Amino acid sequence: MFESTIAKPDERHALVIGGSIAGLLAAQVLTKHFNQVTIIERDHLSAQPEQRPGVPQAHHLHILLKRGLDVMEQLFPGIQTELAASGAVAINASADYLWYGLGGWAPRFSSDLNIYSLSRNLLEWIIRSRLAANNRVVFVQASQVTSLLSNPSKTQVTGVQVRQKIDRRQETSYRQTDFTADLVVDASGRNSRTPGWLEAMGYTAPKETVINSFLGYASCLYQLPENFQADWQGALVTAKAPGTRGGVMSAVEGNRWIVTLAGIGRDYPPTNEAGFLDFARSLRNPIIYEAILDAKAISPLTAYHRTENSWHHYEKLSRLPAGFVVIGDAVCAFNPVYGQGMTTAALGALTLDECLNKQLSRHADGNLVGLSQRFQKQFSKIIAVPWLMATGEDFRWHTTVGGRPNLMTKLMQYYLDQVLLLAAESPDIYRLFLEVMHLLKPPSVFFHPNIFRQVLQRIIRESVNNSKFKMTLSTRRCANKIQTF
Repeated sequence: MFESTIAKPDERHALVIGGSIAGLLAAQVLTKHFNQVTIIERDHLSAQPEQRPGVPQAHHLHILLKRGLDVMEQLFPGIQTELAASGAVAINASADYLWYGLGGWAPRFSSDLNIYSLSRNLLEWIIRSRLAANNRVVFVQASQVTSLLSNPSKTQVTGVQVRQKIDRRQETSYRQTDFTADLVVDASGRNSRTPGWLEAMGYTAPKETVINSFLGYASCLYQLPENFQADWQGALVTAKAPGTRGGVMSAVEGNRWIVTLAGIGRDYPPTNEAGFLDFARSLRNPIIYEAILDAKAISPLTAYHRTENSWHHYEKLSRLPAGFVVIGDAVCAFNPVYGQGMTTAALGALTLDECLNKQLSRHADGNLVGLSQRFQKQFSKIIAVPWLMATGEDFRWHTTVGGRPNLMTKLMQYYLDQVLLLAAESPDIYRLFLEVMHLLKPPSVFFHPNIFRQVLQRIIRESVNNSKFKMTLSTRRCANKIQTF
């Protein structure tokens, strides 16, 4: 017999493990369905947009895709106005951001693909400030969840046990506190302890898929010279396999520029200024190197190497306890270089909202039985597209581990290469490419008959040209042999 405890509507309590982007967005959704939402965060939270230990990658460039920006505006109406007022740099993705890809420079044109470039610290602080102003939300700082609480039969999570840090004048001590909740959301990121917690309750831990290209990157903030002249706000130079090096430069708040250089297959950029500059000079195009050559570094050089794609397959588990869901990087973490993480977290929050709407419309008494499996299966559908995009790119390098590209993957890579080469010549195809990259459209649009026809024509044209080239070489070799004879 399944046991379930149901709280009265005015007493329903949800708890979020982790106060990062995924946790904050989930908390905003939960305020629509629960009378109180508690966020348990292991760091101290500053009243200013500052770096915190729990987000080591915050020193580096973060990309909020157009789809993610739209979802955040939906969850926090007016947030784009706040971003602009806080100094976030407005960018038109097709006009202000230069992209040096497979076919060279992409075309530039104005579009409605308007986004913002800003630091991770500023974005997180703005969202957190919105939540802090909501009297339904409580932040519990400097606290770490150590285990899940459950009913006697282990069929329902009923809360969490928390180790809280207590600072006194001369010493630091800790205390254990139990927090009860009707729904617990794990948004604790890559270091999630949920697999172990589930096993401790008698459940099966999810299988994990890991695809690792051993990409690492290093970043630095710069103040550009006063005489620096550019009609762009960002520049991206991608690696071209088998080459391993790429980089991106983007304007952020405070009249600063952030530069992130990346290397694949453990070809990590150095963290000393001279080595960093040499690495920038080695990219396929010198635009980033030339921009920072005479610029002033205004932050330490920081590195980050934990970039594997990791998917815990909660959607495949036949049993999950009620009152518990897992979201964000705690489920699936992507190679950060593709900039999909925050947008996927935002889409996960929307999915949680949709699942709760359906659950509570069917069970006005607040019964959450079945929600866990339903959410994890729906969230896996959201994950599938960015996962395919990220791992498909990582499979281009032979140093990648965790699997090998099959024939279909290789064919898709070849086809996408043709699309990218066309995008360098066609504003329409480049716009379509941007819409896919910003998760506004599915990759299947690349197979629209009009695109497929252009790709086919390009392949035929390339084949003919290669044949002519080979015939020319053969003719020259024959002529040389005749002359030698």
